[in-house]
Amino acid sequence: MASSTGKDTLLQAIREGKQLSMKGQLRLTFALSVPAILANASAMVMQFIDAAMVGQLGADDSASVGLMGTTSWMFEGILTAFVAGYAVQVAHLLGAKRAADARQMVRQAIVVCLLFSVVLAGFGAVICTPLPGWLGAEPHIRPGATAYFGTFMLFVPFFMIDAVASSMLRSSGNMRVPSVLNIVMCVLDVVFNFFLIFPTREISLMGNSVTVPGAGLGIVGAALGTASAGLVVSLFMMYYLVFRSSELSLMIDKGSFKPKWRSFVKAIKISAPMGLQHAMLTGASIVITGIVAPLGSIALAANSFAITAESLCYMSGYGIADAATTLIGQSLGAGRKRLTRSFAWINVMSGMVIMGAMAVVLYLFAAQLMGIMSPVQEVVELGARCLRIEAWAEPLFAASIITYGVFVGAGYTLVPCGINLVSMWIVRLGLSAIMVRTMGLYGVWMAMSIELCFRGAVYLLWLSTKRWMKHAVID
Repeated sequence: MASSTGKDTLLQAIREGKQLSMKGQLRLTFALSVPAILANASAMVMQFIDAAMVGQLGADDSASVGLMGTTSWMFEGILTAFVAGYAVQVAHLLGAKRAADARQMVRQAIVVCLLFSVVLAGFGAVICTPLPGWLGAEPHIRPGATAYFGTFMLFVPFFMIDAVASSMLRSSGNMRVPSVLNIVMCVLDVVFNFFLIFPTREISLMGNSVTVPGAGLGIVGAALGTASAGLVVSLFMMYYLVFRSSELSLMIDKGSFKPKWRSFVKAIKISAPMGLQHAMLTGASIVITGIVAPLGSIALAANSFAITAESLCYMSGYGIADAATTLIGQSLGAGRKRLTRSFAWINVMSGMVIMGAMAVVLYLFAAQLMGIMSPVQEVVELGARCLRIEAWAEPLFAASIITYGVFVGAGYTLVPCGINLVSMWIVRLGLSAIMVRTMGLYGVWMAMSIELCFRGAVYLLWLSTKRWMKHAVID
């Protein structure tokens, strides 16, 4: 990995208009991508362990958690989208060598985003009871699903603190600290779950019987474990941003935390399409969960665990997309459009190669990956079958993920929102509704694969134009 000093030197070269060779561009892309990929990879591993822990509770409890997984992801995505409106402005300001203005933007973001998270948490608490019924869940799994989602939503403000701090640090080019802390969060999640999900029990350790304390909270323990890990890491993440960041520390100078209307409007122009898109995409996923739910607990659990297993591939794509957003944002802020376009294609092509390689692993070891998470053979067999058909779509899925990160860095979010909504609501939902009738869960995943290929192709076509580079939000 490139050293931090080397990375900072290359970022400074962008801001100062210096020439960057192809080797330098690749080094910088690599230096920013690897920490994010490693963090996402660790998150994937911990998700496997997390899912395996919940899986030990049985198919019904696994189905309860799986039922609410998409909705929880929707709320997390809305938080991230809201923060992005400010983070993109910070990247552009840093690229233009206006660090003081960037720090002022950080102050505004903290206040506005926290207020928004409190409102979102309240909304989630209101809908947590009727939501499982709206999703078509069987009556006996609804109480567990409500308990899991309601507990999760109480901690949304802390997830927002984490999102604000990590997004701002990434905008400055600091991928290492958010990545390390996110790895810590994954480890803490597993540790907390170990003690919160299961009751006090006896385990065998090196031939000796050891009593392990446990709260025995089941599904609620799983939610509390995730939320508690997020709480701890969010406080450390914000501490680093405020006191330790070399460019964005709020201790460098004094400023007002009062939000400015102009900055807020710019943030909304970026965030609103992203938030709408994420809400509609996950809304479509929720509808698909509703399509899957009547197939029974086995199909619902297989669907949930297969989605987790698929993260083996796409987590690397999201890591590269984070790097792309930073590189595109700072390059455009510095007014370097040729370099911006070069970084865009370097990131996209790299992601397609990496996710394509990971798709081979997914295809070959689908059954083993499913077996880690569930002891139920029917769940393993059904999930593995779905994963193998979806693996073929991963390279074009990479194209859509990373190109979207490129567009976000440019502040260009409206058209991508339209692409994703058409792709998800017309192509995927339409095909899923038709194919589930004769092919069951396998048909739903076949529809997903077709849609991912369609979306990736459209994104590559749009990336080949130059329209997306005209939307930098800096004055």
